[in-house]
Amino acid sequence: MHFVGVDLAWGTRNPSGVAVLDDAGALCHASAVRTDDEIFAAVRAAAPADCVVGIDAPLIVRNAKGSRPAERALGRDFAAYEAGAHPTNTGNAAFTDGTRGGRIAERLDLDMDPESRRRRRAVEVYPHPATVALFRLGQSLKYKNKPGRSVDQLQGELLTLIRLLESLETAKPVLRLKQSEHWQRLVEIVAQATRKAQLRQAEDPIDAVICAYVALLAHRDPDRLTTYGDFATGYIVTPTLPADLRPSRQSPKQQSRAAVVSAARREYAVQFPRIERAADDAVELIAGVLDDAGLNYLTVDGRAKTVASFAEKAAREVDGEPLYVDPMREIGDTIGVRVITYVRRDVDAVVQLLGAETEVLDDRDLGVETASEGRFGYASRHLQVRIHDEDRAEHPELADRLIQVQIRTVLQHAWAEFEHDIRYKGSIPAQQRPDFDRRFTLAAGLLELADDEFSTIRDKLRSGVAGAVPSGLGADRISSRELAAYLAGQYADAAWSRADHYAWMAGLVHELGIESLAQLAEMLRTVDSDEIDERMAYRTPPGAVRRLDDALLYRFGAEYVALEGNAHRVERLESRLAKLRGESV
Repeated sequence: MHFVGVDLAWGTRNPSGVAVLDDAGALCHASAVRTDDEIFAAVRAAAPADCVVGIDAPLIVRNAKGSRPAERALGRDFAAYEAGAHPTNTGNAAFTDGTRGGRIAERLDLDMDPESRRRRRAVEVYPHPATVALFRLGQSLKYKNKPGRSVDQLQGELLTLIRLLESLETAKPVLRLKQSEHWQRLVEIVAQATRKAQLRQAEDPIDAVICAYVALLAHRDPDRLTTYGDFATGYIVTPTLPADLRPSRQSPKQQSRAAVVSAARREYAVQFPRIERAADDAVELIAGVLDDAGLNYLTVDGRAKTVASFAEKAAREVDGEPLYVDPMREIGDTIGVRVITYVRRDVDAVVQLLGAETEVLDDRDLGVETASEGRFGYASRHLQVRIHDEDRAEHPELADRLIQVQIRTVLQHAWAEFEHDIRYKGSIPAQQRPDFDRRFTLAAGLLELADDEFSTIRDKLRSGVAGAVPSGLGADRISSRELAAYLAGQYADAAWSRADHYAWMAGLVHELGIESLAQLAEMLRTVDSDEIDERMAYRTPPGAVRRLDDALLYRFGAEYVALEGNAHRVERLESRLAKLRGESV
């Protein structure tokens, strides 16, 4: 099944956009064409078999004057968002002998009945209300060329639309655009445009992508759509307007506020590629800090706040007053990183380490806040950090950007994700909410007990191997499991490290020609651990793998740095080696 969008001009003098999505929601074609023959050829080539086609143009027009019932009904919902439909009637010469959209649908053998479930069908769609509903916009985006709109404004609005559409990569059903060469070409045209005519080259195919996504919704999730009008008098299918969404252009004061939000949204959309790169850099930085310290964790991931999420937050009000006067400068969570650990004590270790390696501007323990209210519930540590001045040259994309870091255990994460999915994305009947609240609270209490038990289990395991004695077995390589058990005894006060780090360290030990735990123990007896501690001046307690890493670096020096397994971190090791030797760095 393919999903096709056609942004159809009423005549052949202006270009029409054509976009095609495959069954996985990935863009596989986008182009601008003019004639009916070109439209027919493009659709037939990209979607030769089963397809749903969303056409942004009237398919059925039977009224002699005024607007169709569908246009009046849609206008009652969307006109306040400046997304109403233009009137169409047979008095317009373009519709005297039928509609261009209807003729193209018939030529492609598409059933135009909105209730049809045939494998080849067409629906009339309209991008402006679709974007308002999909992205919860207070007003439609102003990317169409009209008097008074500058190139910069049109470009900013079109870039906003691009980022909003790209954010559907995490939606259901998914829309996959960034991997498409067709999409990359459209984004490049918009980003580099200096004239309105250049923007127009991309505008129609981008509108066609919206049409294609509505066609995808019509097939995969029709309950999310509203059909205005009917097959007899003409209809328009569009995503349903959220019941709690309000238009942003009302009184002069609200219009002024809407202009501020729109300007911030455009600026954010322009900067978004850099913010995405900064988010990737933040993940790499924080994971590197944890890895370098040898701390154990499950995952580190992150994201840049989407344009839609930023716009929604920028428009928030408290008691009728804007929460953010200058959204671009005041919204501090545009970059978010999440660290998932195994047990709660690891959360504290991560917080302590980030406190030493970054500048912590805010630290909230939501678990403590919840407990102070005498209840169980959401538990997570939230930090707001930024990198030190001396680290900015190495991480230029981060510079002075703020980074929001969430740190929680895997059990806390599971509870938070499930609770959010059910409570905020699901629909809980009002009469059942007290029972759901009680059950969520009970689950939170049980998970807190489970977290405590897992901590106890790990502590007992560590104490149980604290007296481990190196085996004299003649194996030609120390396994990661053996190394983990040995290090738990060698460095009894050190935190556990990640399982894959034990395997990596076992490989480094093997590269050094150390073939047994007995050989490793003999080598470590020649190492002055107190001198290492003094020279390294650890700001946080290092993990077991980091302790051994520094011991090997101290003992073997440049030979250790040159190992194949260390090729990815030569510069860092050389810096640490200088510290171990008491040299200035």
